[in-house]
Amino acid sequence: MKLYIGETIKRLRKEKDITQEEFSEFIGVSCQSVSRWENGACYPDIELIPLIASFFGISTDKLLGIDEISEKETVEKYKSEFQENISKGNIEECIKISRKAVAEYPNNYILLNMLMYALFVSGSDDADIPDWKENMEKYDDEIIALGERIIKYCDDTEIKLEATARLAFQHCEMGRKSIGRSIYESMPSMEWCKERVMWWALEENEKIPHLRKSIRDAYNLLDGFIYRLQKTLTPSDALKIIEKEYELCDIMYDKKSVFGSWANANTHFRHAKCLAELNRDNEAIEHIKISIQASAEFDKRPEKTETESILLGKQIINRTDYDTADSRP
Repeated sequence: MKLYIGETIKRLRKEKDITQEEFSEFIGVSCQSVSRWENGACYPDIELIPLIASFFGISTDKLLGIDEISEKETVEKYKSEFQENISKGNIEECIKISRKAVAEYPNNYILLNMLMYALFVSGSDDADIPDWKENMEKYDDEIIALGERIIKYCDDTEIKLEATARLAFQHCEMGRKSIGRSIYESMPSMEWCKERVMWWALEENEKIPHLRKSIRDAYNLLDGFIYRLQKTLTPSDALKIIEKEYELCDIMYDKKSVFGSWANANTHFRHAKCLAELNRDNEAIEHIKISIQASAEFDKRPEKTETESILLGKQIINRTDYDTADSRP
């Protein structure tokens, strides 16, 4: 059985904000020994285990990582319960689930990130949350504290980057744009992301799945940029952008219908809004009708939906994959 003692020592040491030198001095070993433990090269001598556990205030089982498997299984259950509720817009329930999970595993960064996300989403202004403004104020300090803790101590790069982006967003939402911008500017650029360069290290059987997943991710990213551009333009120019969105969707999905998607409902709604602002009311009404029908189809979507195209490959989308702060149909 693999022991996670080195990983545990490294995480707890960082949380206590002490160096390897300081820790080694307390334990009575060399700094090199601590480094080798944390790198997984070897384990501490058995007579040191109680002393190390006592230093961090945990049980020897916890230090050895014996309950690691049990924790991972429980975390997965919490994540599944969380996703089920956020797919329905039950944000208060998501907060309760996250708080219960963090109370059980206070040093699990997956759960801490989940709580940060739930608190952040509770301040969404485009859903049916009556107290969203109050939530933004009420949870501001906690969101900041969670984000800073994850950034400082978490070893998982993906979780750390997600928390970093959300921390910056929170500062911007609360009027602290200069702080948010400085955080954003500290993040890596797209130019050297792993999706762009990983292809060279892949085996032949890994290349196509990797490329198609990267195309899906890039398409989602591009779609987000196009949406933001459309929001900043005049109604006449925004209308041209929305037409490009339809064309891009046809390219990505081989002109196959994705009618029951929320993106489709939302795009037609935005299309109608632009037409209404240009006093093209009859056309606007037609797109509203399409949006309503697409929304109804989205609410009735099956538990699993399968799509396939030459660029994106085969995708299986679960009903609960959709995140929202809106509990309304």
